[in-house]
Amino acid sequence: MGRALLSLLIFSLFFLSSATPSAANHRKVEYLKLPLLHKDTFPPNPSQSLSSDLRRINTLYSSLNHRSIRSAKLPLTSGASSGSGQYFVDLKLGTPPQRLLLVADTGSDLVWVTCSACRNCSSRRRGSAFLARHSSTYFPFHCYDKKCRLVPNPRGVACNHTRQHSPCRYVYSYSDESETRGFFSTETTTLNASSGSAVKFKKFAFGCSFEASGPSITGPSFNGAQGVMGLGRGSISLASQLGRRFGNKFSYCLMDYTLSPTPTSYLLIGRSAEVNDSKMSYTPMINNPFTSTFYYIGIESVYIEDVKLQISPSVWAIDELGNGGTVMDSGTTLTFLAEPAYRRILREFKRRVTLPKVDDPTLGFDLCVNVSGVSRPSFPKMSFKLSGDSVLSPPSGNYFIDTAEDVKCLALQPLAAPSGFSVIGNLMQQGFVFEFDRDRSRIGFTRHGCGLP
Repeated sequence: MGRALLSLLIFSLFFLSSATPSAANHRKVEYLKLPLLHKDTFPPNPSQSLSSDLRRINTLYSSLNHRSIRSAKLPLTSGASSGSGQYFVDLKLGTPPQRLLLVADTGSDLVWVTCSACRNCSSRRRGSAFLARHSSTYFPFHCYDKKCRLVPNPRGVACNHTRQHSPCRYVYSYSDESETRGFFSTETTTLNASSGSAVKFKKFAFGCSFEASGPSITGPSFNGAQGVMGLGRGSISLASQLGRRFGNKFSYCLMDYTLSPTPTSYLLIGRSAEVNDSKMSYTPMINNPFTSTFYYIGIESVYIEDVKLQISPSVWAIDELGNGGTVMDSGTTLTFLAEPAYRRILREFKRRVTLPKVDDPTLGFDLCVNVSGVSRPSFPKMSFKLSGDSVLSPPSGNYFIDTAEDVKCLALQPLAAPSGFSVIGNLMQQGFVFEFDRDRSRIGFTRHGCGLP
């Protein structure tokens, strides 16, 4: 996502029954469909994306070390035009509904939005924040409510058990010293069903943020967003709160950002006829006992032009302390690999790529080539052999990207931290339908239905 991630908040199952449509609405709903909005092409400065991604990766590590109807369709929008490599979800919150853009993030659980407590809100730009006073269905949890324990509470703030107005306060701190504070609350959210009708979900839990500071959530990588839609495996994510009513699965297709005009991607909550199971390859979700948020997959080997690289399986394994492994993360733009694997892949690409090399350390990448005068540059094919005997073979445009005029760079980065894990970012996922089947604990993927027939 090119910004630091929220702290992990996973403990117990969370009031799933409260975030359900009415019986009448439930009979009509097949699945929920939300646009994933991709506003423009890749950020004009991929090095800026790299810097933001590094902050996010550091926070992912920090979070891990702390231990701690049938479906719906939402459009996904890329934040590239505002300097962000993220995909945004258009969410309607409150009564009457207020439209907000949230970063779609499989690497976190909490759904939070920028809030305003203004009394006279006429001076605020529409959609710049959630106006809590303008909603008749907004209620913060009481600080004594057991659900308040699902979020980190600020130190030194006493909870008055008997006072009527004593809201549940939360504070999130990031590894780069960014911070968001607010009230853990409930609201009514309105989502579009596949039939085109609007479905309301009551008592949807979210963070109402009244204070934010630091580069991760106020800097360029967050431009255009009013918050984060957590889609992680934890109990307070949107996927958990709504998912069980729709088959406990979600899927998305991140369309190729280089296409013009940029096509709309979608986030589907539930079982959808738009996803062809017969075309899917599946790999099991790997469990990490130290976190229930992240979607881990197992990489068994890497191939370049069908030649298996000599990389020890231990490079990809999760150790007894919960370190290592590979995470699928829609909120990180680039792909980060454990350094031993990265160095072996880089060496093989350098050996096979015949285009003239560009030596420019300011670009932030280890392999860049000059493609001037080459109408269709060709790059070696890379594929990942995954657990479950499946193979992920992304097109070369997912890992060789434009970084300057007539320059393409290998969009992989090394991770040297011994406690770190590899991350498959959203750029590597483009052009695929990915299905997160939480009941069967598996992730499916196919290029059919996402730019291919």
